[in-house]
Amino acid sequence: MHRLVIRLAGFVCFIGVLAAGCAQPTQYPQTALTYPPSAKMDVVDEYHGVKVADPYRWLEELDSPETKRWVDAQNKVTFGYLEQIPARDRLKKRLTKLWDYEKFGIPYREGGRYFYSRNDGLQNQSVIYTTRDLTGPADVLMDPNKLTSDGTMALSGYSITEDGRLMAYGIADAGSDWQVWRVRDVDTKQDLADEIRWVKFSSASWTKDGKGFFYSRYDEPKPGEALAGTNYFQKLYYHRIGTPQSQDELIYERPDEKEWGFAGSVTEDGRYLVISIWKGTERKNRLYYKDLTAPGSQVVKLLDDFDAQYDFISNDGPVFWFRTDLDAPCYRVIAIDTRQPERSNWKELIPQSTDTLQGVSVLNDMFVCNYLHDAYTQVKIHDLAGKFVREVELPGIGSAYGFDGKRKDTDTFYSYTSFNMPPTIFRYDMITGQSTVHKQPKVDFNPNEYETKQVFYSSKDGTQIPMFIVHKKGLRLDGNNPTLLYGYGGFNASMTPSFSVSRVVWMEMGGVYAIANLRGGGEYGKKWHDAGRLANKQNVFDDFIAAAEWLISNRYTQPKKLAIQGGSNGGLLVGACMTQRPNLFGACLPAVGVMDMLRFHKFTIGWAWKSDYGCAEDDPAQFRTLYAYSPLHNLKPGTSYPATLITTADHDDRVVPSHSFKYAAALQEVHQGNAPVLIRIETRAGHGAGKPTTKIIEEQADIYAFLLRTLEMDDTKVRS
Repeated sequence: MHRLVIRLAGFVCFIGVLAAGCAQPTQYPQTALTYPPSAKMDVVDEYHGVKVADPYRWLEELDSPETKRWVDAQNKVTFGYLEQIPARDRLKKRLTKLWDYEKFGIPYREGGRYFYSRNDGLQNQSVIYTTRDLTGPADVLMDPNKLTSDGTMALSGYSITEDGRLMAYGIADAGSDWQVWRVRDVDTKQDLADEIRWVKFSSASWTKDGKGFFYSRYDEPKPGEALAGTNYFQKLYYHRIGTPQSQDELIYERPDEKEWGFAGSVTEDGRYLVISIWKGTERKNRLYYKDLTAPGSQVVKLLDDFDAQYDFISNDGPVFWFRTDLDAPCYRVIAIDTRQPERSNWKELIPQSTDTLQGVSVLNDMFVCNYLHDAYTQVKIHDLAGKFVREVELPGIGSAYGFDGKRKDTDTFYSYTSFNMPPTIFRYDMITGQSTVHKQPKVDFNPNEYETKQVFYSSKDGTQIPMFIVHKKGLRLDGNNPTLLYGYGGFNASMTPSFSVSRVVWMEMGGVYAIANLRGGGEYGKKWHDAGRLANKQNVFDDFIAAAEWLISNRYTQPKKLAIQGGSNGGLLVGACMTQRPNLFGACLPAVGVMDMLRFHKFTIGWAWKSDYGCAEDDPAQFRTLYAYSPLHNLKPGTSYPATLITTADHDDRVVPSHSFKYAAALQEVHQGNAPVLIRIETRAGHGAGKPTTKIIEEQADIYAFLLRTLEMDDTKVRS
């Protein structure tokens, strides 16, 4: 089912150190900034007998004149500060130069055609191409760059009919999660009249005859609520080509369950519609299906307990294959015969291993299993009875994904990347087991100049946490290296090796990059995730703080040279750690963070995060946990906080920007000292997905300029 939609991944690359200039480094005097005034209101909420002030509640009104004036005033101070940094323009030029290389997506085959994405280097959005021969010329099928002059309309996903004749594709505007889906004729490259609106968190899955597709949507928001209103009561529909959306057939809804969401996917044989029902972000789901060959058939509830995660892999007629963590925290593969669905009849095909099974596909009548071993990829192949066949030989310690296709396909494609290898597309022969390079980016760097280490350090409670450390060979461990520590730690998401051009200048300036695999992620399966959520969330912050302490004690850096960075849930991570240990860091970079842990559930899809965070209103114990670490509520007057650059965007309807607005206002109020605490608010951008290349480069240049100054780095190492 996962092969039906191809997501366009952003390409960020990590490259090497070049010679620095010989000019004298700029000395930066530390002077206090004058921040825009932030009005305070007498707003107080009561949670289980505890009164909590919320003086900046007015900043939740995103479209109010007062908020807009505040945003303009904050940006004026922030950009005024950044514009005074001499190396800022050189940083932007250097990033632009290094970003300018050809990038390819994984080819996808349907109806005798191949479909893939390509970016010629600096295009704001990748372009979709199609060809019948990958060795020959290809036609442009969809170029999102032509939709708007600033590149802020992005392709959010697409799906091709089995005959390769039609493409359904989604467009997201200005980084919003909302999508508009349309249909394009592959031969003529022209759009049909079909238009589907108010789609969010959904793909499109075609019926085998190509006459229509299934998708999920929400009701149209009330005026003024599109970017901040809560998203409840998703519904599953079928759209028939050539008819208006108003005539779409409602396939399934649950008016008694406002938090349920539906992902509908047609099986490869076209017989079944498989409906995965999700509730929030917890990795548990229900699994229903509908027989598409029987007119008027009802939806059958196959798995209806919300007791585990069940990822549909494929089917052999009425026998369904699943990846599940039921009685297997690191996942296993099971078979369920829908004619005898009782649990006593379930069959285990591939048992749980010590490594985390991240995904499974079926190719050449074999299971291709993607495992995570200490946060890097291993791929193993089993036959349909579960017997191990062989392991796919990968170039090294890195991340591989892809391996999509149909059950009888004898070849497939995958992408491999590591800290010193840009995303490279390989073609894999399922019969011989051989990989050959299909597309390899040409980036001007020498991977042999870099060194990658994986270390394991002890967290506060003694748990061993893995961490990758990347730097130029020959680094002196004298405690003076500027170091950027990145983390996430939540929602079962795994942080794995990748190649990132956005950090090239950092490496050229002698910087160290470290990424810690914190609890709350998915690196070691369900138990690892559970150890960092709800009442255990403090473990995540302890893990990150311990990573910083390890880097300092092992002489990589020192507090004034150490910066921490994270986005979304990682923004919460940075905010919590800087409030708990303000003297441990020299700079903090919380991006699009969840900063108000008492009210996050009141906006857009925020309610879905309760499975990881809990809810202050629902449970007194959860309130106490959240209140104890909520970044907004743990800022202390008179404290000297590290230099901080908060980043967010005005169209972020995932983590609404009021989180960052309120945090910035509160931080500026209580902060004591000359270290700058700034907020950079991007316009016509969202949570990050689909952000145009120009905006990515501009933001990254500003972040490095900020670090260059606040960590007192040598700006002569910045090449233009």
